[in-house]
Amino acid sequence: MGRMDGKIALVTGAAMGMGRTHAETLAREGATVVLTDIDDATGEGTAEAIRQAGGSADYMHHNVASEEEWKSVIDTTVAKYGKINVLVNNAGILILKPVDQTETSEWDKIFDINVKGTFFGIKHVLPAMQKAGGGSIVNISSIYGLIGAPSAAAYEASKGAVRLLTKATAIDYAPHKIRVNSVHPGVIDTPMTKDLLADPDVKQAILGTTILDRPAQPQEISNAVLFLASDEASFMTGSEMVVDGGYTAQ
Repeated sequence: MGRMDGKIALVTGAAMGMGRTHAETLAREGATVVLTDIDDATGEGTAEAIRQAGGSADYMHHNVASEEEWKSVIDTTVAKYGKINVLVNNAGILILKPVDQTETSEWDKIFDINVKGTFFGIKHVLPAMQKAGGGSIVNISSIYGLIGAPSAAAYEASKGAVRLLTKATAIDYAPHKIRVNSVHPGVIDTPMTKDLLADPDVKQAILGTTILDRPAQPQEISNAVLFLASDEASFMTGSEMVVDGGYTAQ
């Protein structure tokens, strides 16, 4: 038996990169995965690849900054599968600028997607999870939700907000057997960081204090997501799982 057999999992930002790996990992362990994104062609291709590999997956177009689209995605999922057991709030964007160079529109955009998108997901999945008798919400934050770093003010503020929203929700919904945890990755080798990692000087700068001296592969983050989503993490809620190669160790 797989570690996620019988569970319905919703993963946002899952067309490519780390989100795709989350979806593939959960499906490989037996979950039926509903993956969402705004990149429809790539998202449909990811869902088809999961099905070709023997998994179960559907794709839905989904702008996480839209509350109405969140309602539609969750209602459609529950109508088709009867429940939602797992939500992985993965969708997010990165803007690398210091405060004085950050436009108000950029601040609003990063908070709309990274914070408000996570809030909408939690808010609207909770009734379905309560009806299912419990569930697991995994919010993707960052090491930049734990520590400061140069030229990433809006991103850091958004990921710090996700960290504390996670804890607040964990406290409120523990009586309903809904666990809420955050994952805090370090530097990851994904399409989002591809250009940065291609420059040796920039790569070394963004790796910073990573004592393993390399970026993570997406699967290394997905393994943490799988654990928190599964019943193996039954005594974990309101927790921060740091997967950073030792970046925050010193």
